[in-house]
Amino acid sequence: MRYIIIGAGAIGATIGGRLAETGREVVLVARGAHAEALKADGLRLTTADGTRVHRLPVATGPSELGELRPDDVLLLTVKTQHAIAALDAWGDAEVAGGGTAAQRLPLLCAQNGVESERLALRRFSRVYGVCVWLPATFLEPGVVSALCSPLTGILHLGRAAGGSDARIRAIAADLGGAGFEAPVVEDVMRWKYAKLLGNLGNAVQATTGPEPDPAKAALLLRAVREGKAAFDAAGIGYVTEAEQSAARDGKVDQPAGVRGGSSWQSLARGTGSVEADYLNGEISLLGRLHGVPTPVNDVLAPRGGTSSPAKPAARGDVHRRTDRPGRRGRGPRLRRRAVPRDGDSLQAVRASCGARAGAAVS
Repeated sequence: MRYIIIGAGAIGATIGGRLAETGREVVLVARGAHAEALKADGLRLTTADGTRVHRLPVATGPSELGELRPDDVLLLTVKTQHAIAALDAWGDAEVAGGGTAAQRLPLLCAQNGVESERLALRRFSRVYGVCVWLPATFLEPGVVSALCSPLTGILHLGRAAGGSDARIRAIAADLGGAGFEAPVVEDVMRWKYAKLLGNLGNAVQATTGPEPDPAKAALLLRAVREGKAAFDAAGIGYVTEAEQSAARDGKVDQPAGVRGGSSWQSLARGTGSVEADYLNGEISLLGRLHGVPTPVNDVLAPRGGTSSPAKPAARGDVHRRTDRPGRRGRGPRLRRRAVPRDGDSLQAVRASCGARAGAAVS
């Protein structure tokens, strides 16, 4: 199989680089300065095993590859706001022997949130979900680091519509030999909905920076409570924190220090947008569909897409916006220095909503 990584950023480049280390055929798809750096100098990937430079084929779109191969695997790792453009471009690509990629090739959605699978299923026949637990950093063109050990990451895999098949088990075997644990599960979206709860804090980091703070932890806690209430009202299942801990504890340990999550990194690179509309916005959507107040997520969805780390929002400002009189589902005024209780968990509310070791979520 040849792996085409559509969006070779922090997650895509790490997966592609690790697969290449084991001799798998990999193509990196990128754009702009990052694509130019990959072509000129290769991918400089640092993992717990050290730093390697991978000189791999690089493309900016399907036309540069000609006809795709019947054994190609498309791994979609762009941010969700860029998914439609990527799906449309690659779905129409012709495959040797007849047909298009959308008709014949497997597409894996290795992204935060749950919207990309729905978008992909409208276009592709063979869509798989990937729940990504892979803290990685991408701040400089051509340079990516993913420092967890003993595994680089954990990738739960399965058919987006439920179930599994021989193709995804073969892909899992390749990933398992490349430094990842890659369990094939029958209910991958339950894992992705659970991961979504942790990603509700991405917008908090994007607006206030990655440093831990009890006030940010309290805000995330409120967002997560809204998310769980919306899931319950919609009848959506998600794996428990105990299940997640059993799957991950001791397998993807991070070195000490503070690192920003994927949304903060996007703004730090100057991309101008983050995927909060498909993270916090997913909770707002479910709340509106099922009559559940979601004031915190309502604020974080648009705010996370417009703030920049250079001019972070004040913590109190975000709290005031969620407690504003007349806002749907207004709750009691939050004390600024509230500290989450032990029972609130979510990994100690992501270590007070910062990105310390063991708490960062890409």
